[in-house]
Amino acid sequence: MTSPVVLQTEFPGLPVRRGKVRDVYDLGDALLIVSTDRISAFDWVLPNGIPDKGKILTQLSLFWFRLLAEKDHLISADVTSMPLPDAVDRQLIDGRAMLVKKSQVVPIECVVRGYLAGSGWKEYQANGQVCGIALPAGLLESSPLPEPIFTPATKAESGHDLNISFAEMVESVGEATSRELRQRSIQVYQRAAQHAQRCGLIVADTKFEWGWWQNELILIDEVLTPDSSRFWPAAGYAPGRGQPSYDKQFVRDWLESTTWDKNSPPPELPESVVAKTRAKYVEAFERLTGQPFA
Repeated sequence: MTSPVVLQTEFPGLPVRRGKVRDVYDLGDALLIVSTDRISAFDWVLPNGIPDKGKILTQLSLFWFRLLAEKDHLISADVTSMPLPDAVDRQLIDGRAMLVKKSQVVPIECVVRGYLAGSGWKEYQANGQVCGIALPAGLLESSPLPEPIFTPATKAESGHDLNISFAEMVESVGEATSRELRQRSIQVYQRAAQHAQRCGLIVADTKFEWGWWQNELILIDEVLTPDSSRFWPAAGYAPGRGQPSYDKQFVRDWLESTTWDKNSPPPELPESVVAKTRAKYVEAFERLTGQPFA
């Protein structure tokens, strides 16, 4: 049974910043991050969401935080113990909220790629490189890379991720920080990929966000979810083509089949697309955690 769709939360008196899918409330020395059921595609938030999506992303991130044992921003996911004003509907945010440390965000998307897909595949076709990293000739779409590569990106005002070179990252945040983030991001990816492999999944690529807290770099935001990662089923995997993935591909495919011009408000998703997308998110959660999604 699915829960009612939560597209937006409103807590009077709490400053809020709304991202595409998350509402972030400032509690002074901490932040309350609420993952809604909003879903975006082609830089637009769609008018209807995916039931339980916010809970799935939150619970999967919590699973990875525990498994990876990396220093991270999590304070608590127990809404009953959070220092929240009386106006906050705790039942509404139960399962989809995290109380986190307020860190100084490093303005870099730390992308790690183990396979050649997406924008990396397009760039490789053009010049044999990905973000300035030369790769062997003759690789196919979805080919495994000789070793995972770190390909940083920045956010443009339009919301797109813009790939940059490691040298450009150094210019932005400094060499020591860049080297540490490269090393730790690759290590986290490798540990996650090993776990996913045991679950019959491939982590083709993923992106991490990091922040400074008490002079240390900690893992922040969501981690290794279908919104931040490209998961493929290992069964049936074969280079030379695109792979089925556990993400919002059903949404993208349906939108591409319509007359929507991507420059005006998008249409509402049909119930069949909503149901298929939710099923993919649930399947990813259950395969990775080994637990049923309740």
